[in-house]
Amino acid sequence: MQVITTTELRTKSKELVKVLSEGHSVDLIHRSKVVAEIKPKIYDPRPFDARRFAKVVKKLNLPHLSQRQMEKNYRDHITKKYGSGISGY
Repeated sequence: MQVITTTELRTKSKELVKVLSEGHSVDLIHRSKVVAEIKPKIYDPRPFDARRFAKVVKKLNLPHLSQRQMEKNYRDHITKKYGSGISGY
């Protein structure tokens, strides 16, 4: 599949996804004219680097919060956002 029409987009979507996942591009035709090229999105995630992440966290110099303080901050935020009518708070 090198070309696809606008009406075939609805009926041949599975084949289009298959072709794009293989890394090929497809031309889109509308009224006998090529109007676009559909190219696959290349997703190349960067691997997670724990050491780099630890350096960034250390640079931020965040205060240490206890579990109790985190829950209190969350409760205050929810109460402020939704009001005191939330059950359990």
